[in-house]
Amino acid sequence: MNGSPYAVALVLLLGSAVAIAAPKPRKPKSAYPKAPTSNQVDDYHGTKVADPYRPLENPDSPETRAWIEKQNERTEAYLASAEDRPAIRERLTRLWNFERYSPPFREGGRYFYTKNDGLQNQAVLYTKTTLEGEPKTLLDPNVLSPDGTVALTDYQVSKDGKHLAYGVAFSGSDWNDWRVRNVETGVDTQDLVRWVKFSSVTWTADSKGFFYGRYEQPKEGTELEAVLKNQRLYYHRLGTPQGSDVLVYERPDEPELGFGPTVTDDGRYLVLFVWQGTDRRNRLYVRDLSEPNAPFLKLFDAFDAGYTYVGNDGPTFFVRTDLDAPKGRLVSVNLSEAGEAKPKLTDVIPEGDVLESVSLVGERFIATVMKDASHHAFVYTLAGQKEKEIELPALGALGGFAGKRDEKETFYAFTSFTYPTTIFRYDFTTGKSTVIARPNVDFDPASFETTQVFYPSKDGTKVPLFLVHRKGLKLDGQNPTYLYGYGGFNVPLPPAFSVKNLAWMEMGGVYAQACLRGGSEYGEAWHEAGMQKKKQNVFDDFAWAAKWLVKKKYTSPKRLSIGGGSNGGLLVGATLNQHPTLFGAAVPAVGVMDMLRFHKFTIGWAWVAEYGTSEKPEDFRNLMTYSPLHNMKKGAKYPAVMVTTADHDDRVVPAHSFKYTAALQAAQGGPAPILIRVETKAGHGAGKPTTKLIEEGTDVLAFLSRALGGTRPLTLPKGM
Repeated sequence: MNGSPYAVALVLLLGSAVAIAAPKPRKPKSAYPKAPTSNQVDDYHGTKVADPYRPLENPDSPETRAWIEKQNERTEAYLASAEDRPAIRERLTRLWNFERYSPPFREGGRYFYTKNDGLQNQAVLYTKTTLEGEPKTLLDPNVLSPDGTVALTDYQVSKDGKHLAYGVAFSGSDWNDWRVRNVETGVDTQDLVRWVKFSSVTWTADSKGFFYGRYEQPKEGTELEAVLKNQRLYYHRLGTPQGSDVLVYERPDEPELGFGPTVTDDGRYLVLFVWQGTDRRNRLYVRDLSEPNAPFLKLFDAFDAGYTYVGNDGPTFFVRTDLDAPKGRLVSVNLSEAGEAKPKLTDVIPEGDVLESVSLVGERFIATVMKDASHHAFVYTLAGQKEKEIELPALGALGGFAGKRDEKETFYAFTSFTYPTTIFRYDFTTGKSTVIARPNVDFDPASFETTQVFYPSKDGTKVPLFLVHRKGLKLDGQNPTYLYGYGGFNVPLPPAFSVKNLAWMEMGGVYAQACLRGGSEYGEAWHEAGMQKKKQNVFDDFAWAAKWLVKKKYTSPKRLSIGGGSNGGLLVGATLNQHPTLFGAAVPAVGVMDMLRFHKFTIGWAWVAEYGTSEKPEDFRNLMTYSPLHNMKKGAKYPAVMVTTADHDDRVVPAHSFKYTAALQAAQGGPAPILIRVETKAGHGAGKPTTKLIEEGTDVLAFLSRALGGTRPLTLPKGM
């Protein structure tokens, strides 16, 4: 998430004021649409920084809308000249036409799950009374809008199974409207809860209502840009208007706090996950619902580690934490310890490999563990004794393992680069897994191979790198390669199936996925090694992955492309600035490109824990060393770049991509095109309809096909 346009060589001295003259936008060799500009100059602790493209922060001004339209026209003209674009679209459409399921779960005597038949824009929610029974459509989001841009974002079933609370988002926004549907009749009640963001709902044991978190309604016209703080926790009772909802908890003294509520399986307690931005540290509060107006007990309040509620035996709570355990451990703690500076913790599953998550189901703990960037699953007794490892088909990623303590089964999803997401049922009685939903995708997985290597970064740190391609690859330096990364926010990159990546490999491309510092592949220490003042490690890891690919003759700079989204867009922008001749093409998606102003929009302030803030002198100096918008070299020969963003992205506002594109177009000294693709009626990515995914995937692959060119063209084999 960053961006910067001008060639500025900065020497920042403590206490000195370095003036940066506002550069005049440079006329590109090929006529790019003229961006609206201003003479805006900001003073950061005595350092003056120009921001000539500030007008692009207003996405709805006539000037910005005209600029977007002309940029999209220019990009479309470039993509339309890609001869293989129609074939790519056809192939992606065929590949995407496969059934996709979510792991089912059981509530109130029914199973619930989602399924997309293949080319449906949105997955449909189904319910049935037995696994073998006939499914009943409970909610079809495809009928909520003609173009599939209304998405089902989350849903929770009441404890008695009679009501479904469901959240929907419009055009990719993070804002959710929650409604309630009668499960038996399929008819919505009059209940409507609005202005919900970054919160699910949790039903009370009596199924009469639910808890949720919400923000104040923004001023009209600012819904997609307004800064969000002061989230409050409410209780909504069925059959009443939202204006009658009961305020349960708020913290006006700490407006950056947010609240994630969970009612325990026994129905007695309300557990509050208290978060502050994207900091992995949080607080954990507990309220006894059996006592009217009981206070919240502050079980963990020091903000010294991450704490996640897993389950409880009455007042004994099981919590996954990284306190004194950077790779995570499962502990038990009694509510009587609430209020203590250092609650007494008892290890249940001690620290070992990275403990990513734990479920309490079937009177067992199921632990999902990360080893060298791939998932493994282990079954433990409630006393913490390891019983077995759940056998998986390959190196890959897991999801699911939901359920209740008294159930005899649980369900999980497994995926890998050439293994489409498959749903399994795990039987606690037999200890065996069986497939209940296997997709049929139009490709031959035996034609591809996956390897994992560990390459040295700039400082010698070994970094995992996955390589996926057709079998029989020649290491002659001529293979078009797409290097993908993220590197931030404690987010790992395990193997996962992607239709777009599969088509890329069918075209002869190599897909490389680097598991950079900043993620959680090796625990909190790995995360901390790529955040704040150590963020440069992430860019070095990415660049050295590229150098390794060239050295080992997988590819060459002219045939090497890089991509990433959100924080990964920042990664691409920063790395491109630092190594413009190392790549032949780049695709930064919905990136954070202006590292000096990201905290001034929507939820951007929440990323300060990861990046720091320009409002602090020391952080400002660090951010200025890599902010994509502020480290471009005027006249440098940049490779072909296609920025992608969306006009309804209210997480990383599109101004980041707009300003970055205008600046890069002005700085470009070479012949390669600098393009931007602005999607309409879409947001940061979640809930994007299948039609838009296919169109975007088509355009990215067509762009790479044109940009990388070379002696071995990217083409789909005949018959595909």
